[in-house]
Amino acid sequence: MNECISDGPRAQQAERYEKLDATFVVYRLEEAGATLLALPNTGHTTRLRLSQLDVVNSALDAYGSDHAGARPPVPSASRITRMDQALGWITLIPNERYVLRRIVGARSLVSPLTERHLYSWRRLGSVLGADHKAIQRWHAQGIDMLVAALGALQKAEGARVSGGGLAGTLV
Repeated sequence: MNECISDGPRAQQAERYEKLDATFVVYRLEEAGATLLALPNTGHTTRLRLSQLDVVNSALDAYGSDHAGARPPVPSASRITRMDQALGWITLIPNERYVLRRIVGARSLVSPLTERHLYSWRRLGSVLGADHKAIQRWHAQGIDMLVAALGALQKAEGARVSGGGLAGTLV
């Protein structure tokens, strides 16, 4: 998954992927989750940034505060665009199945540094009050719904556009 942050060969291979299946959808969702978590959480804000004042910074340094942690590299613009596309797929799961949406969304969050899921099956099970095996089945159902919906979109777009490959909304 480290390659997915740096637009490596695995990501380039996924762009040329022609077969739409559960493995591809899970890969793209996990890639999107890692990209989302790699985005910097700093930027322009309307609130006063007290930590930018020299007095506050020197006081923090005097007490041993060190906020310099390992940060993943900032994702490229193309990776952010693909993240937006993949995370938009979750809305293809019907509103009535909101639990499946939550499970698919939570399992898509993968740490870009450790490549581990932020929410394990058991943790999701305890939060939702279900067995972890049921959570795994529900996740598979959600992914199957996405594959079916994306396949229908691909066929509809393929009928309008001549040529092969996945449509722009899929890759």
